[in-house]
Amino acid sequence: MPPAGAAARAEQRATVEAAAHERRVDPVLGELLEELRPFEEAHDPESFEAGVVRVARRDYEKAVRVPPELQAELERAASLAYRAWLKAREQNDYSIMLPHLERNLELRRRYVDCYEPKGDPYDVLLDDYEPGMTTAEVEVIFDRLKARLVPLIRAVTEADPVDDSCLHGMFSYDAQRRVSLEILYAWGMDDEGWRLDDTVHPFEVSLANGDIRLTTRFDPDNVHGILSCLHEFGHGLYENQVDLRFARTSLADGVSSAFHESQSRLWENLVGRRLSTWRFFYPTLQRELTAFESVPLETFHRALNKVQPTLRRVDADEVTYGLHVILRFEIERELLAGRLHPRELPEAFDAKMVEYLGLRPPDLANGCLQDVHWSDMSLGYFPTYQLGNVVSVQLWERAEADLGDLDEQFERGEFRPLAEWLREHVHRHGRMYEPKELMQRAAGAPIDPEPYLGYLQRKLEELFGAAVA
Repeated sequence: MPPAGAAARAEQRATVEAAAHERRVDPVLGELLEELRPFEEAHDPESFEAGVVRVARRDYEKAVRVPPELQAELERAASLAYRAWLKAREQNDYSIMLPHLERNLELRRRYVDCYEPKGDPYDVLLDDYEPGMTTAEVEVIFDRLKARLVPLIRAVTEADPVDDSCLHGMFSYDAQRRVSLEILYAWGMDDEGWRLDDTVHPFEVSLANGDIRLTTRFDPDNVHGILSCLHEFGHGLYENQVDLRFARTSLADGVSSAFHESQSRLWENLVGRRLSTWRFFYPTLQRELTAFESVPLETFHRALNKVQPTLRRVDADEVTYGLHVILRFEIERELLAGRLHPRELPEAFDAKMVEYLGLRPPDLANGCLQDVHWSDMSLGYFPTYQLGNVVSVQLWERAEADLGDLDEQFERGEFRPLAEWLREHVHRHGRMYEPKELMQRAAGAPIDPEPYLGYLQRKLEELFGAAVA
């Protein structure tokens, strides 16, 4: 689309969203759902029949609070802001973005008011992505993470740095693709129901069970595109393993953003950066990317797990990533509460980057406008990234307790048992259970930052030894 088409596209999107929302909140739908209440109550709460009615009613009761004209305006303003965001980054000119941020923040507050919140207004926005979770619960988890991560990172930066030069060079696009596909096929991808294509910013989209689209970006000077394939695979596997009976119903999605992110982070980090995984796949990497023929596996593994603060969230390692998310969560709450005005956002963002990561962004593209999420003030989404990291470790520990030594299995190229465990305990349920209930069923405990912190501590001790003990 040429830039001049942005305004017309915004109107088109607003029209479509208004029409769709009118159907979501149609009183006839509410009447039908009410008529089905005896039917729902007559079935086991865990049955498909009861679950699909229960979740559809929950969606209806949430949507009906928001007028179609407000929903349309949110869509219109978001579309216009996206184009302004691109231009502001390119020209490093915050004044281009400021009026859009102000407008979208105003609309978000109007959206929150539709729910007449009795607690923290941020709860309303968080619930769009993580149903049932409160801001206070997130704050407790993040405060614990921040208290431990800041000194951990400080200890790492004072230790001898890990040499990751082997990950940078000239790497064939086609060879990187072949390596990625060999890993993904071993993990459960096939040519009948999956695709892997190119994009500027990697993402996954599931059009249906059996139609999973993964995208990545292979750069010639690094191998990060391979890791992005592993990340997007986790999202795709989740969608592909939802119970087929749920297709085209309100149950046929991942239960929450945090659970979805837990799957991508589990396959990217807990599996994809694991030494046992690369004991199996490293010969493939060395065959396809001959620059690694002379690189010992242990050197490659250490490089893959290097910890070093970065300016950009999407480039962050496992340890520093959490602080990128936490500082955004804190800023979002300040913006929504009116304690921080959008005009003050660049300075506030830079100050937290210095405080938590010791880095000062040199420009907007590496500062407060590095992510698209704030162009439309999609507040409440960022926290789920880090919550997903926390959940991933709890699921991993429960899976390992049930399946035995996963490292031994990975060294033999056996990854399907883990995929099947996730299908049984997480994926197949779709939206049947609320996130907290699914967490209790799958992990045997509520969300808890301690297993995640323990995992990071052990990993850093392996890399840096006593320096972080």
